[in-house]
Amino acid sequence: MTSNPKAGPTAGPRRWGRAQDRPVTDPYALMRKPHEPTICPQCGAVFREGRWQWAARPEGAHETLCPACRRINDDYPAGVISLSGGFLNDHKQEILNLIRYQEELEKAEHPENRVMKIEDTGAELIVTTTDIHLPERIGKALRSAFHGELALQYDEDGYFVRVNWHRAD
Repeated sequence: MTSNPKAGPTAGPRRWGRAQDRPVTDPYALMRKPHEPTICPQCGAVFREGRWQWAARPEGAHETLCPACRRINDDYPAGVISLSGGFLNDHKQEILNLIRYQEELEKAEHPENRVMKIEDTGAELIVTTTDIHLPERIGKALRSAFHGELALQYDEDGYFVRVNWHRAD
């Protein structure tokens, strides 16, 4: 059996891109797969068929917190999105709706990919997430819908991404 040098030491990547082009894995990923079925008592996600998914609570399920709930409880995000500019203040509700919509699309298929919190500092919105895929998705959706400047910065040594979106007018 040959190993894939692009896949991390735990599970293989969900999709290929810059985030998976290095052997850095999520420190919140479980070291061993939980017994099946397992349910997260906090969010209700079920570990079944080798992955976390939304499903009815199986009888006799084991319980353990999923990696996303552990990150949320520790307030330790894997992604941070910073949104700024005059356009943000004039279209805040539309932007918040787009963020929540992108989260729902991603979370429906991948329960571990969630928005942790959205903080409005007055000058900017700060969105924190439980994974590195959702921030990129939100950033690209913002650029597509509202234009503006988008910058993605992946941590070379860890499982973290920072996304900055700015539109002045």
